[in-house]
Amino acid sequence: MNISLRSIQSDELYALLNLYKHLNPMDAALPDEITLQEIWHEILSDRKINCFVADLDRKLIASCILVIVPNLTRGARPYGLIENVITHTDYRRQSVGTRLINHALQWAWSQNCYKVMLLSGSQRQEIHQFYEKAGFKKNIKTGFVATPESI
Repeated sequence: MNISLRSIQSDELYALLNLYKHLNPMDAALPDEITLQEIWHEILSDRKINCFVADLDRKLIASCILVIVPNLTRGARPYGLIENVITHTDYRRQSVGTRLINHALQWAWSQNCYKVMLLSGSQRQEIHQFYEKAGFKKNIKTGFVATPESI
């Protein structure tokens, strides 16, 4: 497979949204078209937000978001957060996701990040092994999540 790892292009919003159906099939409905385009523009124009994709013959088969957060500790080095990691179900267990995560990590290191974090809502051991294979270590920190319903 000749897979390209790259940043998403502005005309690929709907390809990304189709890929996200494999992430959260029961996700809430999207906002109206105007709001959706405003959010897309905001994502694309923020240099701290990076949407990386794996592309096979102009078809998006995997994606993740890396956000670089400015920081005033650790020698003022930024840190990264990875979210919305997804590989199309037809391409799982073929190292596509691992390659994409490694691509995102290399970008974070090139931006002088001292660490990159991610949270996984999955309790499935194979998902945890996937992240460990990509270089993440669990049990270093404890993650906590607040949602509007919990406040």
